[in-house]
Amino acid sequence: MAKKLFVGNLPFSMTDDQLKQIFSAHGNVVSANIVIDKFSQRSKGFAFIEFETEEEAAAAMQALDGSEQDGRNIAVKEALPRPERPTQDM
Repeated sequence: MAKKLFVGNLPFSMTDDQLKQIFSAHGNVVSANIVIDKFSQRSKGFAFIEFETEEEAAAAMQALDGSEQDGRNIAVKEALPRPERPTQDM
């Protein structure tokens, strides 16, 4: 089962491909998506990484949490499920 991680405090210049390359050293990365601001088209400084297995995700989290990437210490945590948005009755 796939496991998703949250990565915070990323350098704003980092690309999805660079992020995937860093995390691929610890397992098979299914996806690596840096969150982009829809107005400025710049990175918001955080991303989500998805691994094939929980073991690979745990290994990446242990190895990379607090590591330095382009002068910034990144934070790697387990991604929380997206909260449901309340629906508006019309």
